[in-house]
Amino acid sequence: MNEDRALRVLVIEDSRTLRGHFVESLEAKGFEVVGEASDGESGIALCERLRPDVISLDIVLPGISGLEVTAEIMHRCPTPILIVSASRNRGEVFRTLDALSAGAVDVLDKPKGTDADDDWVERYRRALRLVAGVRVIRRSARFIRPSQAPRPADRIEALPPAGPVEPGAGLRLIAIGASTGGPAVLAEMLPRLPARLGLPLLLVIHLDRAFEEAFRDWLATLAPFPVRLVSHGDLLPTDTVLLIAPAGRHLTLRGGRLLLDDRPERHSCRPSIDVLFESLAEECPRSTLAILLTGMGVDGARGLLSLRQAGARTVAQDEASSAVFGMPRAAIELGAAERVLGQDALAPLIAAAAAGLERPHAAGGVQGAEH
Repeated sequence: MNEDRALRVLVIEDSRTLRGHFVESLEAKGFEVVGEASDGESGIALCERLRPDVISLDIVLPGISGLEVTAEIMHRCPTPILIVSASRNRGEVFRTLDALSAGAVDVLDKPKGTDADDDWVERYRRALRLVAGVRVIRRSARFIRPSQAPRPADRIEALPPAGPVEPGAGLRLIAIGASTGGPAVLAEMLPRLPARLGLPLLLVIHLDRAFEEAFRDWLATLAPFPVRLVSHGDLLPTDTVLLIAPAGRHLTLRGGRLLLDDRPERHSCRPSIDVLFESLAEECPRSTLAILLTGMGVDGARGLLSLRQAGARTVAQDEASSAVFGMPRAAIELGAAERVLGQDALAPLIAAAAAGLERPHAAGGVQGAEH
């Protein structure tokens, strides 16, 4: 995309008032609104004809929903999509998160009456610029919710060792960091994990606070085990549960307890993946499997390196399956990832590692990508 020209935006929003507000906000700042649509069918047709750089999409539309629009656009004319959705309606948020699984890049909460309008408009413009820079791929025309897809045979096989087996205790936890594109990876991965994995998963993901409770509930419909937000002082469980760092709080593990704090942002992020990973490197590196998923920026890369240097098993998502290769790329370039794996390989790796069948690599140089 030529950075010297205005970003070409298609706005799909059924509210005439909001649509006018969005268009006016964009055209006043050098964006080019190439089309407007008040329903999904018209939006799809305009996308095919105009080929915009990015789409601003409402999730609730007359006729076909924003989820269906996302699936059709990602099949017919793949284009980066920003979902602009109200966080106050649980059903609407679930459809929004499903749209992220279907190929939309990111979500922004609709403006509320309490918002300072200028602040929201700037967040809207910034989000569109970021989303427009994401590489998107063609998808199947039919969206199948991951929880409704057939599960593979419940069989776990050991992965071949790539070096001598390291001594030390078995796994105590799985730590996962994610940002842009993360919900889609989690939606594909979680339903494929055993219900009795036998250890907890800690998740740090960069997500707007307005969506965190609905995001937890959405993941709970996908995972075969409980999902909850971390509370300060929780003991690290020994059973299978997915624990999510709440928005706006850093998460660490100290003395077997999960702690939350309000220290300054790291890489403009709070919670920060680096903060969690660094605490695990001090607390229990040799019993941690850490996975860094798709996302913009570099958060998590140095923390993953700290873990690997301390003896943890470390994985970064590969470029081909990442919506945004920023965070995994940074980790790989630092030598932080002993394995670089595609999205489809993550659930089998976690299941095998939890069962004691996956063997860690030898410490040392970076291993090549495995698929």
